[in-house]
Amino acid sequence: MRSLFAAVIGMILLHAPLAGQDREALIRNALSAAPSSVAEHATVMDLEHKVLRPGTNGWVCMPDDPAVPNNSPMCLDEPWLELIDAWINRRQPVIRTIGIGYMLQGDLPVSNVDPFATGPTPDNQWLPDGVPHIMMVVPDPGILDALPTDSHNGGPWVMWKGTPYAHLMIPTAPRRP
Repeated sequence: MRSLFAAVIGMILLHAPLAGQDREALIRNALSAAPSSVAEHATVMDLEHKVLRPGTNGWVCMPDDPAVPNNSPMCLDEPWLELIDAWINRRQPVIRTIGIGYMLQGDLPVSNVDPFATGPTPDNQWLPDGVPHIMMVVPDPGILDALPTDSHNGGPWVMWKGTPYAHLMIPTAPRRP
């Protein structure tokens, strides 16, 4: 649970406050990130670390930040919260089990190869329009080595390969042209 709060605090540092937004709208947005079987009993937290709705299934859903392009709410399990906390704090994550994260509304603009990139460069494979997807983190990132890294291949790919934050991206919708 400690890493959950650390991850949420870290997310706050990356996003503008959502002050003034309707509580129920934030909850609906956050829950839209995952299938109803996950969202139904998930905890919902805003980006200011306030619990908007307590949950019982171990999942944490967070709403989109309207100040950032794309609709990108997310629902994360404990291993994913650990990965985000490690990424934010630039430390090695401790992943003990397979972790799943849902971003069924899409993703923020992000580099496919550099976890710390803040904008496009000629070599960082910038993805300005992340497709709706499921994310998987594994205890041994080496098992991802045989998988593709091409985000345009039409199927799953490894993002941030060769870093401690490597994970599998599994699109649930086709990439926009």
